[in-house]
Amino acid sequence: MMLQDFRTAVLRETVRPNIWDVVALIIVVGAMVLIVYGGEQTTQPLSALDTAPVSLDPSNLPLYALRTTLRMLLAITCSLVFTFVYAALAAKSRRAEIVLIPLLDILQSVPILGFLTFTVVFFMNLFPGKVLGAELACVFAIFTSQAWNMTFSMYQSMRNVPKDLEEATRSFHLSGWQRFWRLDVPYAMPGLIWNAMMSMSGGWFFVVASEAITVGNTTVTLPGIGSYVALAIQQKDLAAIGAALLTMLLVITAYDQLLFRPIVAWADKFRFEQTASGDPPSSWMLDLFRRTRALRKLSVPFAALNRAFSNLRLNWPTAWSGPVRRAPPSQLVDGLWLAVVVIGCAYAGWKTYLYLSATLAPSDVLSATGYGLITLIRVAVLIALASLIWVPVGVWIGLRPKLAERIQPLAQFLAAFPANLAFPVFVVLIVRYGLNANVWLSPLMILGTQWYILFNVIAGASAFPTDLREAAASLHLTGWRWWFKVVLPGVFPYYITGAITASGGSWNAAIVAEVASWGDTHLTASGLGAYIAAATERGDFPRVVLGIAVMCILVTLFNRLLWRPLYAFGERRLRLG
Repeated sequence: MMLQDFRTAVLRETVRPNIWDVVALIIVVGAMVLIVYGGEQTTQPLSALDTAPVSLDPSNLPLYALRTTLRMLLAITCSLVFTFVYAALAAKSRRAEIVLIPLLDILQSVPILGFLTFTVVFFMNLFPGKVLGAELACVFAIFTSQAWNMTFSMYQSMRNVPKDLEEATRSFHLSGWQRFWRLDVPYAMPGLIWNAMMSMSGGWFFVVASEAITVGNTTVTLPGIGSYVALAIQQKDLAAIGAALLTMLLVITAYDQLLFRPIVAWADKFRFEQTASGDPPSSWMLDLFRRTRALRKLSVPFAALNRAFSNLRLNWPTAWSGPVRRAPPSQLVDGLWLAVVVIGCAYAGWKTYLYLSATLAPSDVLSATGYGLITLIRVAVLIALASLIWVPVGVWIGLRPKLAERIQPLAQFLAAFPANLAFPVFVVLIVRYGLNANVWLSPLMILGTQWYILFNVIAGASAFPTDLREAAASLHLTGWRWWFKVVLPGVFPYYITGAITASGGSWNAAIVAEVASWGDTHLTASGLGAYIAAATERGDFPRVVLGIAVMCILVTLFNRLLWRPLYAFGERRLRLG
């Protein structure tokens, strides 16, 4: 009887809430209330956007920040689901990879205005007369600025899983489903998390274009930080721009502390290590959850469900069996698949030609191609400069977890800094000193996309095995030899992923960067971004399609001729294990 009483007392003690449960409950309930309140705004009629237009009153900024943040969180959730499905198909199936990776190159190069041009009307027709349709169009636009680099990151990680870990999964007879959740996802987690942080910041970079949409005669302005910034730029209100920057800083700090830093600290256990690593990242939010009693007990059923889900013995098709296959691939099936892909591409190209030839002349194609080459030169020069600056900085930060914790929110804020907020400085300086807009507007293209390189290099350096660093120290490798023999080969696959996404993002940012406005002053740099932006504003759909087609072709060729060979080299020669 005494033993039973003791067990009952222990059970009550383990589930009895403590002070940490109260604090965690306040945070969770507060977050749920904000989500429900923000969600209620999407059910209003579309006319509410006209009756309560965007105002520069700073008291509206908390609500605007809430609505923008909810859109970005919904978009990042959709991006995560897309990443798991798309990256797994591309990494596991050689035939799917033939289509999916070039398609991903094209998708990341399609400018956000290109997506908006053809999706705004579609989403608004899904929910006619409701704000929800415009909200979905905005979320989809933000999704297109977040998903691609996350997908590239996971694809790169899945293709570079160490061989000894692959052999371990085969020795344990894990099914394809179990291997995916027990090996592929955990190994990809450190890089994926840093790219998710970059994606959130990338969403801020394009949020102005997402919330203040103008396509031909269709104008939709959703309440949010982006539309607030667009109105402040139009009215040349520097105080409002300062208030928007402060609000962005507070919001980024909040979701860094409440969301990303706990995930970074939790995911440190997935680092590929053969010796104990020092200075693991920490998070007060994760420590708070670990100190709770009732909340951790409530999470037990979800953990059990997760284990049951990941332990399902589902086998992939034979073609998805990974790098080691039991039988050689069928050349006949490969030939048929390649024929289907070629026929599909030829059909799409023919339909595009028919659409464009009805209204455009060959001179329009030459003009768009010339603008595209100008933008190509800008992108190549800016990516080279960004690489020289941020690769050493990223390695220095990534090898110091405690420093990375302090730098993390600042890096997210800098990556989130929209190019539009720099318009006042650039426009005033260019006009005052008579500078060439073709040169001095170019830095705006790399303002938000250079961080893809920094974040991926930090992820690569953070995941760099401690035992390899110790081996390099024991061999007395220092200076340039340490850089070229140890660190740069280790972070090279991550750098290529960051460079590919930064390159595509720079093309996308050209839409914003090559056309700068401050009040009634408008500056335009020659390039494909300005060409597409002008066509979008006029509602000239044939030229929008032509500009996007030229951009996709140039980006695909650039990736095929430069980045993909480097990517294959890293996968073949610089793979751990």
